[in-house]
Amino acid sequence: MRAPDALRAARAQRRTLGDTAHRPWPLPDGPWVMGQSWLDLLFRHVPVDPDALRPYVPASLALDLFDGAAWISVAAFEIRGTRLRGLPPVPRLSRFPELNVRTYVTHGDRPGIWFFSLDAPGALAVATARRVYRLPYFRAAMAIEHDGPWVAFRSDRVDRRGPRVRFAARYRATGPPRPAAPGSLDAWLVERYRLYAVDPRGRVLSGDIHHGPWSLRAAEAEIAADTTLAGLGVVPAGDPVLHVTGRQDVVFWPPRRAGG
Repeated sequence: MRAPDALRAARAQRRTLGDTAHRPWPLPDGPWVMGQSWLDLLFRHVPVDPDALRPYVPASLALDLFDGAAWISVAAFEIRGTRLRGLPPVPRLSRFPELNVRTYVTHGDRPGIWFFSLDAPGALAVATARRVYRLPYFRAAMAIEHDGPWVAFRSDRVDRRGPRVRFAARYRATGPPRPAAPGSLDAWLVERYRLYAVDPRGRVLSGDIHHGPWSLRAAEAEIAADTTLAGLGVVPAGDPVLHVTGRQDVVFWPPRRAGG
């Protein structure tokens, strides 16, 4: 990442802290610790039967449902400008693709995200996220390329700690950007500001994040390979909902014991 781009990313991440009206609760106490910028993001959301999904989510977390359905989302995107607070992004380490598979949960009165898996190409990023955030990160061979309006994304897990997962898609926007309307399924799926994990003693951890409100675009995708749900024992209960986004600048707080 070139120095001017890195500085712009750092400034954009800090600026998000001035836009908080859309948040469902105030910013956390204490300083944030890491910034990232997410680009060319594809969301592929699928409804699933809550009873089929329940065994795959810790009992200490409640499934969050929309009109009686649980949802699993696959997110494929590029990360740029990864950095610790107060430091610039490190060249060659701050930019990489990521693939994550997640569902929607609550703990106490706070909705959030539970990750089934996250794939990234760098051994250091994977090891750090596993250690600090207790998230199920895996190493994968990955690439993201651009061809006019199309984005091509490929991920093939090479980490032996998890089952092989492959995802390959070509996607593009088909409509103008628009905010997710409050109370809509779109907003319910994307306006999440907390992730949950469980430590080795079974205690629930929460990690808060902050970014501006999502601007979503309708999308089309050509899915060449997708085994992201193969290890979960669930099948889609309806048609997928697709969105793409442009850029989202994000800051993260460290994980801590979840109350409630």
